[in-house]
Amino acid sequence: MKVTETLNEGLKRKLNVKIPAKHLQTRLDAKLGEVKEKATIKGFRPGKVPLSHLKKVYGRSTMSEVVQEEINKSVTENLEKREEKAAMQPKIDLDEEKSNIEKVMDGVDDLIFDISYEILPKIKLMDFKKVEIEQPVVDIEEKEVDTELERLYLNQRQYEDKGDKGVIADGDKVGLNFEGKIDGVPFDGGKADHSHLVIGSGDFIPGFEDKLIGMKKGDKGVINVTFPKDYSSDKLAGKDATFDVEILHVDAPKEGKADDEFAKTLGLDDLAALRTAIKDQMANALNSMGSQRVKRQVLDALDEGHKLDVPEGLVEAEFNAIWERVTHEIKEHGKSFEDEGTTEEKAKEQYGRIAERRVRLGLVVAEVGTVNKIEIAEEELQQALIAEVQRFPGQEQEVYDYYRKNPEAVAGLRAPIFENKVVEFVTELANKTEKKVTREELAEMIKKDEEDDDVPQEHNH
Repeated sequence: MKVTETLNEGLKRKLNVKIPAKHLQTRLDAKLGEVKEKATIKGFRPGKVPLSHLKKVYGRSTMSEVVQEEINKSVTENLEKREEKAAMQPKIDLDEEKSNIEKVMDGVDDLIFDISYEILPKIKLMDFKKVEIEQPVVDIEEKEVDTELERLYLNQRQYEDKGDKGVIADGDKVGLNFEGKIDGVPFDGGKADHSHLVIGSGDFIPGFEDKLIGMKKGDKGVINVTFPKDYSSDKLAGKDATFDVEILHVDAPKEGKADDEFAKTLGLDDLAALRTAIKDQMANALNSMGSQRVKRQVLDALDEGHKLDVPEGLVEAEFNAIWERVTHEIKEHGKSFEDEGTTEEKAKEQYGRIAERRVRLGLVVAEVGTVNKIEIAEEELQQALIAEVQRFPGQEQEVYDYYRKNPEAVAGLRAPIFENKVVEFVTELANKTEKKVTREELAEMIKKDEEDDDVPQEHNH
């Protein structure tokens, strides 16, 4: 086998390989020798079929196997010899000018082909002790606990029927039928039978709840509202609508307050225990938000600290996956890039940068994990699988079977666990300082982080 390097630019490599016809013929004879012992051909005793006859019957098909094996072998051997790792499956191109494939199959011409590939870059890891991290810290004030306690009480409070003549007032719980229409035509998701709504909760479209005040059981009417411009459904956002409503019952909240007795209905000893539980829950939520913010800082530092070339093929594959989801999302909502305040060209540039960042971080995170022997325990993977299964109530077995039969899906669960462990590793070594922020400031930081890397999510189920 003769190998000539014809391209070595950046991460791109191209090798021209020549395998002599004589070598291919030797390999063919060896393979046919194996076939000879097992071949059953009419007119010949087992094991006594002449090699010349075997070549007539099996020659070309067996030579095809030999050629494929030699190509695969040459790829593996050359990468090992050169101590290179291909970023993706190398591309094989037969040199049709120098190698006539028909003659190769007949065993009279050399096999000449090119191996084109990109290598994974060599990564020199940065000093993680130089990574600067601001750990956001939010103090929970008692008035915030008061607000959360009040919200919890209102959600859990009991109601009693106001009777046939009871008029709807702020704070009442109303049972009603409704059907929404735009230009007189009912729209999807706009109808409900015996729905429940607490007046003043803000759970419905702005203005809807207020216009129910004063109605009573049995009343029917039409309510005019306008959907908010930022409404979740693009088809309804900013649209004027009417709702035909029928009041089924009106319930007033029972007298009471958030006290020891209320705490006991929730399984706690007293109000103090309930306040502690609320505070702990708020702290856990804030800690989770803080960890999310720290993770972003670590990933930004890893991206900034490793300015390396990344394989174009990997970036292109990542971009294509992102772009497919983006265009699907745009089409699904009946929008255009202009509706989103951009153009297709600018969107491609943005997502191109995101794709390159993701590939670079993927390579760096993998290297950090490899160098520092960071591994995922089977128990951690099982916990992630259980958590994923629990996201689909009623479909648990179906989701479990999906992951059991799809190794790629399991790899999708493994990746974020591995990334989080690498982030934790770097965080431990980093230079950390605490920064006092408000809940609102922390939420704004996270919102901005998410907008900077905003890509529609892929749904597997």
